[in-house]
Amino acid sequence: MAQCEVCGNDYYLSFEVITAGNRHVFDCFECAIHKLAPVCAHCGCKIIGHGIEAKETFFCCANCAKQSGVSGVVDHIWGREKETAENMADDKT
Repeated sequence: MAQCEVCGNDYYLSFEVITAGNRHVFDCFECAIHKLAPVCAHCGCKIIGHGIEAKETFFCCANCAKQSGVSGVVDHIWGREKETAENMADDKT
């Protein structure tokens, strides 16, 4: 058994996460997220999905990034997937 470094629970199903060469022990994903997930620079929420990194800063979504002055970011636009994909392809050429 290993003790969770966040809550201190000594749990037989604890697990290790190794990130950037550092070993961490947790008893649940909630504690792992609390300790390791980046925080949105605009709204302060924990980023547990992909999020957006711009100017060496993390944001939870394009809206937060835009409100912080980042341009050229978008979240998924429902119903316009083909158009969005074509625009991305055009941007690469």
